[in-house]
Amino acid sequence: MITGPVVDTPSALEFQREIMGRIAEAELHAIAADLDRKSEALRDLLSGDPTQLDRAALRKVLRWVFATRRRADQIIDSIGPEQLAAAIAGLLTTGMAVEERIDRFDGSLNRHAAQSALVASGFDLPSELLHFTEPDRYWLWTRWIWDPATRTGALGLVTTDDWDLSAGASMGAMYLTIGRVTAFVDETGKAAGFTGAGPGLFGVDVLLAAVYGVYMHTVLQMRLTREFNRVIPPLADLVRRLLGVYHLEG
Repeated sequence: MITGPVVDTPSALEFQREIMGRIAEAELHAIAADLDRKSEALRDLLSGDPTQLDRAALRKVLRWVFATRRRADQIIDSIGPEQLAAAIAGLLTTGMAVEERIDRFDGSLNRHAAQSALVASGFDLPSELLHFTEPDRYWLWTRWIWDPATRTGALGLVTTDDWDLSAGASMGAMYLTIGRVTAFVDETGKAAGFTGAGPGLFGVDVLLAAVYGVYMHTVLQMRLTREFNRVIPPLADLVRRLLGVYHLEG
């Protein structure tokens, strides 16, 4: 149970000022609109019986997710189209608690896949499939939002130290923790004006991606030479990449 303050509002507002200095408000709304397009595309792809998805359809699904976009073929080859389609169907089928579905999905893929195929996707894939097929019901959890292994991510930059974002004995339990904290950030942001880029949870998606983008820019500018800094994408492009809408699929 969350009993203390969750959102570090001064830090969140400071990030918002930094974001607004780098990205026009209209661009933030445009990114949120692209998230809606991504959601529509994934809902369309997964609207029927996911177990019937063939390799081409599965590849389209994986390419909508930032963590799996470049590894789509490797993941499909490693797991197998039928097994991956069945795992996705089990994840999206209601009737079982979402944390149990997350854990079952994770276990299913790990049984069939070489670890290297999923090393960069982790919990990102099930989270994105849930969030973008039912964006008003499920929330986003990606490695850049919170990585329990390194204890870093955007969510940790706008919340207090009073709450353990890695609380939970399993991936599914941690997903619930991330969801509860994200809801607090969204509610606080709606009131304070820093999650208003889009409707529902798309506003907090944009905020967290932009917060992480600002963090990345700050860290890289301190560590890298001027020549390397020239190849770092502008913040708006980085946000789009993190959210998987830099190249909208046809």
